[in-house]
Amino acid sequence: MASEFLLSRRRLLRLSGLAAVSGLAGCTSSMNTDRFRWETEPVYRNPALEGVPGPILEGRDPDQGPYEEAMLPTGIPNLDPQYAAIYDTRIDGGFTVPQVPYRKIDARFLRHEVEDPFGEAPGTIIVDTANRYLYFTLPGGRAMRYGVSIGREGFAWNGRGVIQWKQAWPRWTPPDSMIERQPELAKYSARKGGMAPGISNPLGARALYIFQNGEDTLYRLHGTPEWKSIGRAASSGCVRLINQDVMDLYSRVPNGSPIVVI
Repeated sequence: MASEFLLSRRRLLRLSGLAAVSGLAGCTSSMNTDRFRWETEPVYRNPALEGVPGPILEGRDPDQGPYEEAMLPTGIPNLDPQYAAIYDTRIDGGFTVPQVPYRKIDARFLRHEVEDPFGEAPGTIIVDTANRYLYFTLPGGRAMRYGVSIGREGFAWNGRGVIQWKQAWPRWTPPDSMIERQPELAKYSARKGGMAPGISNPLGARALYIFQNGEDTLYRLHGTPEWKSIGRAASSGCVRLINQDVMDLYSRVPNGSPIVVI
C-alpha cells in the first residue's frame, strides 16, 4: 500500500510555488505580495491532523492508498471566531484598548483552556518563562493558558510567591537602575509620581505585583499593547501579556493568590 504520508498534490504545488518565488527573488522586485505572503506564512505542527487519511477518488483502488489528503497534516490551526471578540477594541476605565490583530500572532500564544501540565492547586498562577506561557489553574485538571513576553527583569526571579496586590491602569515608576541607563526616564521617577496611567504606560491596562515572605520581589505581571512581542524575549520588563489577556487574568485572580515562576 502506498504510504499515507506522501505529499499531496496541493502541498507539492505549494512547495513548487515557493521555490519559484525564491528563484526570482534575487532578480526582480515585482511580485504578487498576497501570493508571496501565503506561500511563506509560518506552518506549525498540528498533531491532531497528522496521519489523517485523505479521500479515495471514485473508482480508485483503495489498496493504492489515498489520492489526496483530506486536510494537510500540518498548518496554521483554525482560529475560533470567538477570538475576534476576545481581542476586539474595548473601552475600559476611560481608556481605549486597541483591537489586536490576533491572526498575526502564533496561534499557540492566544488565550485558551488546556489541560493543566503542572498539577498545582486551582487558583495558582504558573509562569513558564522558557516556553513563554502563563497558566492559571482551574478545577478539574484544567488551566487557562496565555502567551507572554519575558523581559530581562522577567528572568531575574523565580520561585513561589503571592499576588500581594493588583492594580487597574497602574502608574509606572522606573527603577533607579533603569533611570541610570536611560536618564530621560527621570521625569517618571517615584519622587515625581511616576508615569500616569494610559495605553502607552509600560504596565498597560493591569498590573499584578508579586511578593515573597512579605517583601516586594519587584517582579510584575502586566499588560502591553506590543502584541508583536508575545512569545518572545523582550529587552526590558517582567512578564507581559496582551492587554485583553491581562484584563481577563486580573478578573480571575484575587489578592493573595499563589504564583510559581519557573
